[in-house]
Amino acid sequence: MADEKKPGLFEKGGKLYWLHSSIDAFDTFLRVPGTVTAKGAHVRDGIDLKRVMIMVVIALVPAALFGMYNVGLQTSTLYNLDWGFWHMFWYGLLRMLPLFVVSYAVGLAIEFGSAQIRGEEVNEGYLVTGFLIPLIVPVDVPLWMLALAVAFSVIFVKEVFGGTGMNIWNPALVARAFLFFSYPSSMSGSSVWVSKTWVGALKDVDAVSAATPLAIAHDGGMAGLDSAGYSFMDMFWGFIPGSTGETCVVAILLGALLLVWTGVASWKIMVSSVAGGLLVGWLGQLAGATELPCYYQLVMGGFLFGSVFMATDPVTAAQTETGKWIYGFLVGALAVVVRLWNPGYMEGMMLAILFMNTMAPLIDHCVVSAHTSRRAKKALTA
Repeated sequence: MADEKKPGLFEKGGKLYWLHSSIDAFDTFLRVPGTVTAKGAHVRDGIDLKRVMIMVVIALVPAALFGMYNVGLQTSTLYNLDWGFWHMFWYGLLRMLPLFVVSYAVGLAIEFGSAQIRGEEVNEGYLVTGFLIPLIVPVDVPLWMLALAVAFSVIFVKEVFGGTGMNIWNPALVARAFLFFSYPSSMSGSSVWVSKTWVGALKDVDAVSAATPLAIAHDGGMAGLDSAGYSFMDMFWGFIPGSTGETCVVAILLGALLLVWTGVASWKIMVSSVAGGLLVGWLGQLAGATELPCYYQLVMGGFLFGSVFMATDPVTAAQTETGKWIYGFLVGALAVVVRLWNPGYMEGMMLAILFMNTMAPLIDHCVVSAHTSRRAKKALTA
């Protein structure tokens, strides 16, 4: 009798089969797996979870690249340095690189370990989460804090719920919330948004004040913005202090166009979120809660970034088409409500999205129930 073929090292029965999830993840990262259907009555599409995640990362690249330049620009401006464009960009790249390394190293280590323990395939959801987290935290956040936040988010927001696609809240926002509530001095104030530097002659320079326009407007209104020299166009183009990926409206809109064009993200959520923010901003202006024009709310803080890249997360957002309009509108409205009527917390987008993540299943349930009730009434009257 011919000898039976021995299984490979990473195949079932092989010595290293326990590593098959990790090997499969690396093997299929840039290749199509050999388990796809080729014929028969199956729905076949050229896009899968991995390609969806990579598309979101590509959409984030313009905001990330501008953010790296802006880190150098803000540092050069505040420390009165004569840096050129490329000096600013490379400085920002070097300041951001450790954040990306820590985010991916910690997050992927937990993802791979969890997949091995459960004997499941490694999901690609962390490709986006790992890229988002460095873009929504201060550039000088201590790396050990970032590692703790990433570990907390991946373990308690993703893995305990079953991994990618099962989480209730946006993991990147939970990481930011963990940092905000655990280490508020490193996440707020006027000295955390610009790099305190570690190169050249700047090693011994203390941090200088670099309050964001949102913080200045919260305390001083239009007069404060004017005295600080921040015009609407400065905030539109992104030449302001803030989280790395959140400042440039143009870069965010480029990403939004790509996500909408490819069908990866819902334009309904984006549009309704902006509408909710504008409406509440306008009502707040009428009520005397703010003197800022309502459209200023869109270019300050993380409003637009959150509306495009985080509120639209297909796992944690509403799933029904009507529910998307309701969900997005409430995200934008609640964000501005927090900004205008909560004196202790000036940026409302994080809390608004996390709260609406919690409410999204209820919104879908109400939409489906209303639709079912209407159909039942029509059937009775027919």
